[in-house]
Amino acid sequence: MSASDNPYASSYGGQMNVSASYGGGAAPAVDDSVKDTTTANFSRDVLEASRQQPVLVDFWAPWCGPCKQLQPIIEKVVRESAGRVKLVKLNIDDHPSIPGQLGIQSIPAVIAFVGGRPVDGFMGAVPESQVREFIDKVAGPAGADEKAEIEALLAETKTLFDAGDLAGAADLYGALLQADPENPLALAGIAECMIAAGQPENARQILANAPEAVAADPAVAAVLKKLDQIEEARKLGDPAALEQALALNADDHAARLKLAKIRNVEGDRQAAADHLLYIMKHDRTFDDDGGRRELLQFFEVWGPKDPATIAARRKLSSILFS
Repeated sequence: MSASDNPYASSYGGQMNVSASYGGGAAPAVDDSVKDTTTANFSRDVLEASRQQPVLVDFWAPWCGPCKQLQPIIEKVVRESAGRVKLVKLNIDDHPSIPGQLGIQSIPAVIAFVGGRPVDGFMGAVPESQVREFIDKVAGPAGADEKAEIEALLAETKTLFDAGDLAGAADLYGALLQADPENPLALAGIAECMIAAGQPENARQILANAPEAVAADPAVAAVLKKLDQIEEARKLGDPAALEQALALNADDHAARLKLAKIRNVEGDRQAAADHLLYIMKHDRTFDDDGGRRELLQFFEVWGPKDPATIAARRKLSSILFS
């Protein structure tokens, strides 16, 4: 993952502050707002603690350069949050099972837990301003901070896209690209508009022409994976026939997996996730835990902030930690 690009905030501007300031002089008071955890202590440090206040989990590894950029920033902001949130760090090299179960495939990744469940998240070495906005979102704002112009523009674009005004949404993404020609979120957004307009070939072509650094961004990579899913779904057969097969045998997991992939590209994310969660509940051995593995692929395309991801991740968490 690029350290400077992030699919959820492409042009907030400013330089990343990669140094934390803890002051000097006398030894500081005991501070439990930032701590490390392990697989054995995850339930206590995260699930139970998040019932008292939001807990941010930073999934990181010693070899990850962007992780080293993000950690001093997020630690500084958490310590300055006046106890509104806690930060728990998990080294995925030493403790791979939890991130594996939650579908953490790129780091750094930060997932917020509230009430014992994951509720939101972001990926990448984001700037301090976005870390503060994220904490304000999950824990409530510390003050009446003015919304960034880019947030309003992206919200307007999403409204147009959701309303079916693909041309209007594409125009706004184009305006973002004019201001920032290598903005991966704007490029991915235009490609999404093309996909929604039934032009996946054009979407793939515009992404193929992107600069290498932009093409490697998670936002663009997610759209490319979505295009692959569309291409695969075209070869999976008639969904009506698959529905009939499930009516005859609800445990025909091969048919259910195919139907989940088709519903996903049709845009029915809840149905797609529910099919895969059904497979998980009834047979984790099917296709080597194929239901969970495919669901994680969906999460990667949908993004951590999509309502379908949040809802499905909660259900996934309930299955894994019940």
